[in-house]
Amino acid sequence: MTTLTREEIVRGLAENRETPNGAVRNAHAEALAGAAETSGDRALFREALDNLINSYLYSAESPKILVPFARLLQEYDKDPGAFSEWEAHALYWQFKWVATAISDSPGIPLESATGWLDEMERRYRIAGYSERPVREAEMWLADAIGEDERAEGAFRRWLAADRDSMSDCRACELNGQGQYSALHGNDAEALEIWRPVLDGDLTCAEEPHRLLATSLLPLLRLGRADEARSHHLRGYRMARGNESLLPSVGKHIEFCALTGNEPRGLEILAEHAAYVAPLANLDDRLAFHGGILVLLRRLKELGHGRTPAVPYEGSPRTVAELYEVLYAGCLDIARQFDARNGTTRVSDRFLARVGRQPLMHELPLGVRSAALPRTTASAAAPAPVPAAASAGSGPASAPNGFPELVERARRARELSHPAADSLWAEVAVQVDAQPEVDPLVRADVADQRALAAARSGAPEAAQLLSAVRDDYRALGLPERAALAELRLAGVAAQSEAAPAEIRALVHAALRAAEALDAAEPLRARRIALAELSAIRIESYLRSVETADSEDHHDHHGLLAAELTEFVAAHEGVLADLVAEAEEMLGRVALAQGDPERAVPLLATSAERAIAAGRPWQSVDPLVLRAGVLLSLDRPEEAEAAARSALEYAAEVTDAEAQGVVRLTLADILQRRGDAAAETAEHALASAHWFDRAGLTADSGAQARLLLARAYAGNGRNAEAVEVLQSALADLLDHGDQQAVFVREFLGDLLRRLNEPRPAAEQYLLAAEIAKGWEDPRPQAGLAQSAADTLSDAGLAVEAVAAYERALELHRLTGDAPVAEVRVLRSLAWLGLREEVTASTVAGARKRMAEAAGVLEAALTTEPEAPGLRSELAQTWHQLAQVLDRYVSANEQSDDEEDGDSTGAGSVADGGSESATRLDGAAVDALRLEEIELWDRAARGYAELGPDYLRDRFQCLNNAAWTEQERGEAQAGAARVSVLIDEVRALPEDDVPDWVLPSAERLLAQLNEGE
Repeated sequence: MTTLTREEIVRGLAENRETPNGAVRNAHAEALAGAAETSGDRALFREALDNLINSYLYSAESPKILVPFARLLQEYDKDPGAFSEWEAHALYWQFKWVATAISDSPGIPLESATGWLDEMERRYRIAGYSERPVREAEMWLADAIGEDERAEGAFRRWLAADRDSMSDCRACELNGQGQYSALHGNDAEALEIWRPVLDGDLTCAEEPHRLLATSLLPLLRLGRADEARSHHLRGYRMARGNESLLPSVGKHIEFCALTGNEPRGLEILAEHAAYVAPLANLDDRLAFHGGILVLLRRLKELGHGRTPAVPYEGSPRTVAELYEVLYAGCLDIARQFDARNGTTRVSDRFLARVGRQPLMHELPLGVRSAALPRTTASAAAPAPVPAAASAGSGPASAPNGFPELVERARRARELSHPAADSLWAEVAVQVDAQPEVDPLVRADVADQRALAAARSGAPEAAQLLSAVRDDYRALGLPERAALAELRLAGVAAQSEAAPAEIRALVHAALRAAEALDAAEPLRARRIALAELSAIRIESYLRSVETADSEDHHDHHGLLAAELTEFVAAHEGVLADLVAEAEEMLGRVALAQGDPERAVPLLATSAERAIAAGRPWQSVDPLVLRAGVLLSLDRPEEAEAAARSALEYAAEVTDAEAQGVVRLTLADILQRRGDAAAETAEHALASAHWFDRAGLTADSGAQARLLLARAYAGNGRNAEAVEVLQSALADLLDHGDQQAVFVREFLGDLLRRLNEPRPAAEQYLLAAEIAKGWEDPRPQAGLAQSAADTLSDAGLAVEAVAAYERALELHRLTGDAPVAEVRVLRSLAWLGLREEVTASTVAGARKRMAEAAGVLEAALTTEPEAPGLRSELAQTWHQLAQVLDRYVSANEQSDDEEDGDSTGAGSVADGGSESATRLDGAAVDALRLEEIELWDRAARGYAELGPDYLRDRFQCLNNAAWTEQERGEAQAGAARVSVLIDEVRALPEDDVPDWVLPSAERLLAQLNEGE
C-alpha cells in the first residue's frame, strides 16, 4: 500500500468533503483515516475520524459511525487538551448521532444501547450541557422497545429541558416532536407542530425534505389532499437520489400507492433501483423497503404481479417476486429488532404499514406517468364517469334490478344522455345471466354494440348495423330500423364509400323515416334527424367531388343556407336538433372568417339544448364560444361561457370532453393573470381527464404546461418544475416555437430555485433550437440568459463564451442597445472575477467604454429615451465601482505585505499576476476619477426624476465617502446637503419614506468624520 504524505491526506480530506454522499465517499474516507493514523499525526487523525463519521452519517451506512466515534472518544480521553473548543463541541454533538445509530442497530444488545445512553448523559452532565438531547434519545429508544410510560416521561422532560449549543436545530426538533404526536394518532397536532418547517420558516440540511414526506399520510387522513399533493411534488424533488433520505423516498412511494398513483410509484422505484439492494443501515432499509412493499402489494391486488419491477441483487424481478424477497428481508429485520427489544413493537408497525389500504381512490398529481399495462381486471372495469353522472334521479342513477336497468338505459338513449353507453354496457354484461331475455333487449344490446363499432370506424360496423335494422323490422319497430338505416349512411361516409352509394343510403334512410306511420310519436323526429344528417353528408360529398376542380365553390355558403332553412322549419318543435344545427352554423361562420356572427349562434345553440332538458349538449357550443370570445378580446364573456360549460359538463362521460372544458377555462383564467390557484385546479383536472382519454402526449401535455405556469404564477416553483419536466418530452414534439418557450420557461424556474447549472443547460438547448431562425433576437436573449446563469454557477469561462455569442447576436439585430450594453458590463465584471490587476482593470474599462459608446450612439436618435439614459448613468456608476475595486485590491495587497516599500508585488484578489504597485498619486487619481464618474451618474439619474432617487443617492453616498477617504469630507457633505434640499422641495407623494432619514444620517456621519 502506498503511504500518503500529510499534504496528500489534507488535500484528500478537502476533496472528500465535497464528494457526493454514498459508498464511494465512505470508502475514500476510510482510506484517508487509515493513512492519517499511520502518519502518527494525532491532529490529522482526529480530523480524518471526524470526516469519516460525517461521511457515514449522510449515507446508508450510518451505523458504522460507532467505530470511528469510539476511536475519537478514546483520543479525547487520552488528551482532552489536544482538542480545540470546536473539536470538543463536535465530539459531543456526534454523541447524538451515535445514540440514534445504536437505537437503529438491532445487532447491538439492549444493555449496550442503554449503556451508551447512560454514558452520553454522564458526559453531558459533566460538560455542563442540557439534558435535552439525552431525553430525546431516551424517548425514541423507549418507544422502540414498547416502554410507553418511559417514552412519555422522556418526551415531557425533553420539552422541559433548556435549549443550549448542543440542542438540535429547531427544525429537526419539531420533526421529532410531531412524529411522536403522529405515532399516537394526533395527526392534526403533528401538522401544527410541523407548520414552521413545512411553511419554510425553519430549515436545515435535511428539512423540510424529511417532513414533507412524513406529513403526506397525516394530511391525507385529515382530508387535506391538495396540501399532500403539494408536499409530494416539493418533497420528492428534494429527496430524489439522496442516499441519506431513502426513508423519505419510501414514504413518497407509499403515498403514490395509497392515492391511486401506482405508475408514479413505479417510476420513483425505478429511479432508485440501485438502492433496492440490502442496505447496511437496517433501520433505513426497513423504512425504505417498507414503503416499496406497500406499492408492490397494491400492484399485486390490481393484477400486476407479473409486471416487471426492478432488479434485486442483479436479477430481474417481477412485482410479485420483488414483493416476496423484500417482505422476507424486512420481516427478518423487524424480528431482529423484536428479539433485541423484547417486544413485537417494530414488527407490529411494519405489518400494519404494509397492510395499509388506499386513503384515496385517485388523487391527480399533475405529473405525467406512464400508464400501467392493461390487465383482464382493468379491461373489464367500466370506464370511470364524473361523480355527478351517477347521482340523482336522472338516467344515470343506479338501477334496482335488470328490468329497471334496461328501462333506464332506454330512457338515456332517447335523451342521447352521455350515460347511455355505460348503462347499455352494464345491460350487455347482465343479459346472459337472465333466465329469459326479451328479444327486444337483445336487439337493443346489438344496436348499442353496432353504434360503438360505427363510432370507432370498425370494419364490421356496416354489417352489424344491417343486422340490427333487420332485427328491429322483424320486431315491428320501424322507427328503430329507420335510425339504423341512417347510421348505415353515416358509416358509408366515414369509410369514404363512393358518393353514389352514400347518397343512395341517405335517401333510403329519409324514405324509411317518411314511411313511418303518422301516429308514430317519433316520426317527425326521425324525418328531421335524417334531413339534418343529409345536409351534413351532402356538404361533405360536395367538397369531395369538387376537391380537384379549379372552379370556386361556395360550399360554406350553401351549407349555411341549408342549415338556416332547417332551423326555420323545425324551430320550436325539435329544440335539440335545432340546437345541433345552430352549432353547425356557428362553425360554418368561423370557417368563413366571421367570428362575430358565430358568437350569437353558438349562444343560442347552447340555450336551446338547455331548454330541451339536455344540458350536456350545450357543452361543445359553450366551449367553442368561449374560445371565440377570447380571440375577440372579450375575456369576461369568455370566462362566463367556459364556466357554464363546466357546470353543464357534470353529466358528460367522455374524458376528452371533460379535459377540453377544463383546459379552456384554465387558459382563460391564466390570461386573466389574477387567478393562479383556480387556474391550477382546472389545469390539473384537465391533465387528469386527458390521461384518461389516452391523450397524455397531446392535450395532456398542454394542460401540464398550463398547470406549470399556474404553479409558477403562485410562487410554487418546485411543483412547476416537477410538472413541466414530467411533460417535457411531449411538449418538445409540438414545434420549435413551443420547444423554445418550454425550455426557456424551465430555465427560468430552475433559476428561481437557485439551480443555475441546469437552468443554463435549458437556455442553451433553447438557443440551439432557435439557431436557424431568421430573427436572431430570441437566440440572443437565450444566450444572454445562459451566460447569466453560468456566471451565477461560477463557470466563468463558459459564461464568457455565452456572453460573446449573445453580444454577436445582439449586434446582428442592430436594435437592442440595452441588451448589448448589459452583456458588455457583465463581461467587464467577469474579467475581474479571478484577479484584479492593471491588465484586467484595463479590460473592464474597455468593455465599459464600449457600453457607453453604444448608448451614446443610440441616444443620438432617441435623445429623451429614459431607458437609454438610465443605462448610461448605470454604466458610469459601474465603471466607478470597477475603479474602486482596483483601489481596494491595491490597499489589501499593501496590508498583506505589511507596508512593503519596494513597490513590487501583485495587486490581485487571489491572482498571481505581477504588476507595478500603485503609488499614492495613482491611487488619488483613481479616486478623483471615481468621484467624477459617480457625480456624472448622479446627474443622469437626477434628470430622470424621483423614480431614480435610490440610484442617485447610492452614487452620492459613494462619492461622499470617497471624498472623505481623500480628506475632503466637507465636499462630500456638500453633495448630500444639495440632495436634502432638493428632496425637501419635492411634493411629498414623490419622495420615498427612506430618502430623507438616510440622507440626513449620511450627512451627520460625514460631519462627524470631518
